[in-house]
Amino acid sequence: MDSALFVLNEDLLIRILSFITHDSDRKAFRLVCKAFLRVDSFHRTHLRILRPEFITTLFSKFPRIYSLDLSVCPQINDGAVSMLVGYGLPDWSRRLRRLVLSRTTGLKSAGLEILMKSCPVLESIDVSYCWGFGDREAAALSFGGSLRDVKLDRCLGLTDVGLAKVAIGCQCLEKLSLMWCIEITDLGIDFLSKKCTQLKQLDISYLKVTSVSLHSISSMEKLELLAMVGCGIVDDEGLHYLGKGCPSLQALDVSRCDRLSSSALAFLINGHPSMLQVYASHCFHEFPTKVIQGLKDLKNLKKLILDGAPVSESFFKIINFNCKYLVEIGLGKCKGVTDKGILQLVSGGVNLNILNLTCCSELTDNAISAITDSCRSVLCLKLECCNLLTEKSLYHLGLHCSLLEELDLTDCFGVNDTGLYYLSKCTKLICLKLGLCTNITDKGLYCVARNCSEIRELDLYRCQGIGDDGLYALSSGCKRMQKLNLSYCSEVTDRGIECLGHLPELSDLEMRSLLNVTGTGLTALATGCKRLAELDVKDCTSIDDSGFMALAYYSRNLQQINLSHCAISDVGLCMVMGNLTRLQDAKLVNLYNVSTNGFEVALRASRVRLKKVKLIASLRLHLTPDVVKTLKARGCRIRWD
Repeated sequence: MDSALFVLNEDLLIRILSFITHDSDRKAFRLVCKAFLRVDSFHRTHLRILRPEFITTLFSKFPRIYSLDLSVCPQINDGAVSMLVGYGLPDWSRRLRRLVLSRTTGLKSAGLEILMKSCPVLESIDVSYCWGFGDREAAALSFGGSLRDVKLDRCLGLTDVGLAKVAIGCQCLEKLSLMWCIEITDLGIDFLSKKCTQLKQLDISYLKVTSVSLHSISSMEKLELLAMVGCGIVDDEGLHYLGKGCPSLQALDVSRCDRLSSSALAFLINGHPSMLQVYASHCFHEFPTKVIQGLKDLKNLKKLILDGAPVSESFFKIINFNCKYLVEIGLGKCKGVTDKGILQLVSGGVNLNILNLTCCSELTDNAISAITDSCRSVLCLKLECCNLLTEKSLYHLGLHCSLLEELDLTDCFGVNDTGLYYLSKCTKLICLKLGLCTNITDKGLYCVARNCSEIRELDLYRCQGIGDDGLYALSSGCKRMQKLNLSYCSEVTDRGIECLGHLPELSDLEMRSLLNVTGTGLTALATGCKRLAELDVKDCTSIDDSGFMALAYYSRNLQQINLSHCAISDVGLCMVMGNLTRLQDAKLVNLYNVSTNGFEVALRASRVRLKKVKLIASLRLHLTPDVVKTLKARGCRIRWD
């Protein structure tokens, strides 16, 4: 073995490593021998850490790291940053180019300014969902003169003043996301457009801006992508401004902009014949005739999303004849989507990779047959609530679509075990959604588990024919499972949950209302699934403290948990909230065995890291004001149910 490995020089090992993308495979690569470990260490570029004191050590161990994620590090605050940086510029900060600080509520303007001044080549920063981020923090951010990519989503304290600071200090910006920054107005967008002339991508979704902002944006000559989802005040005048400006515009998202007409969008399309992506979901209540006619000019269009819009046969003919390069189309909840329309869409050489046909209830097996015959390289197909489909559709998918990776069959009650047998020939499936498919059983799930070993996400919500034998098959055949929904699968018992303990990569599990699962099953799950990060055990009333104690001891990676309506006691809750040092989101509604004092102790034990908590409204009157005040001061959002 050693002599064979000795033949592999470093260049060959690097080449081998470049083909390994999955985390578990890279870990296995590192464990082969010291040479493999050295190659992996030398070429790793990204780190996601949980404790800031290890940054210096890890950066010396991995000399090529330039990307750092601190979003799951609850101890990051101004003091921690000051200690990390110390005096002068440490080696790790001098080479840092990308920094993720999303949800780091403890970091304020002083710490952020130290970071900006200590990272001279920093190009990308993400401070989205930072509860305390406001104008002072934006002023600190402005010291990052080399920044090209800034994400400020849901920074609710940010106003035009802070945005102006960023625009002045970061004039090299190419990407900026301001989604849900609801204090930003037309004034801030106007100033941004004048200062940041290099912007290529801008997201102003859900801002309370008017068409005046689009007039300002229209002067951005290098802007390629504009997202303005949910900008309900913008009207047709704004799109007319964009139609006359933004000469480089290639992608536009006007989804849920209620005041826009199809004629205004058509005007914009006519002004930008090189447009590659158009997103206009839930905008039009009538057939957008002028938009459809305008599509004739978009010869290079690759993505078209019209979810919720009425369509007709003429629409499919125009797409088929003109948009030969289309790879993705979204027709979810569109009225007028029929078998004939789908046949016209796919029969003329359009080779679609992604189709969203959610709630297109008139479609039958004939439509799926047409898709599989013409689009054999399809990767993603969403067919939720297409109730006329039967096992014949799955037969055609299994026969022709060997590259299929994602399939949504939620609430398609024509799906049965025979259909899953046919579907199991799609061996590259990564995501499969079978929620509310009440006619499937362990037999069909066995076929999928035996042949589709690449599955990482599986939804079995309310599939009451699924039991322990099906979960045993999953645990044996789908070792890369990461996300699993078993809620309301009433036949599942401890034996089935114990099988899930053999899925080492499972990180997200929903198992609501599994009344036959006890503390024994949860203990086995916690012991085996060390990567578990999200767990929902709402209404699992048979689980006692023994299961929750095991969870507190073994599941140290848990970040989100739902314990509502569980039989946990004061001691169990305090153990869970105190021991799970990475927990950020907890739902604790109707815990009848927990006293007010138990809630007090548990919340105090987790106040440093908790960012979201859901409690029953009546508890608001009994908790001491000090607990609530401390949680809010730490940036925790409390939802009273």
